[in-house]
Amino acid sequence: MKPAAQAQANAPADLELLSVKVNDQDFAIDIMAVREIRGWVVSTPLPHAPAYVKGMVNLRGMVMPIVSLADRLNLVAGEPGSSSVVVVVECQGRIVGLLVDAVSDILKIDPNLIQPSPDVGSPASVKVVRGLVIIETTIVSILSIPDIMPDLSAALTTDQYEAA
Repeated sequence: MKPAAQAQANAPADLELLSVKVNDQDFAIDIMAVREIRGWVVSTPLPHAPAYVKGMVNLRGMVMPIVSLADRLNLVAGEPGSSSVVVVVECQGRIVGLLVDAVSDILKIDPNLIQPSPDVGSPASVKVVRGLVIIETTIVSILSIPDIMPDLSAALTTDQYEAA
């Protein structure tokens, strides 16, 4: 094998990410965690839930919690509207809906281009942002799904989702 071909064969595969908008900021989610994308429907409030849990919805006969990504990331959250989207993700064997303003694109990123999140004195910021990538003039924050959802006890299990 020629050196150039060998180097190409050893290069890491591109990472595929789903790009979403939250409060006019760009975020990305590993596409392998995404199960489906649904339009926003009004959710039923869940008593004593954290503020970032918008409520729960019926997903083919199963209850799925909806997490407002804006609230979870401590961004200013507006009221969901007809253009809002729920990205259904699987995290640690659980199914959760992430409420976002819009789905933008599917990105293919060379993992070598991912930069670490800057240390701004907040461990939570570094924890939920897995890394950053610059696309043209836009900084896209790559989110760590397990760290966005600290308590998944109310979420659907993967088995329940697949059976629905």
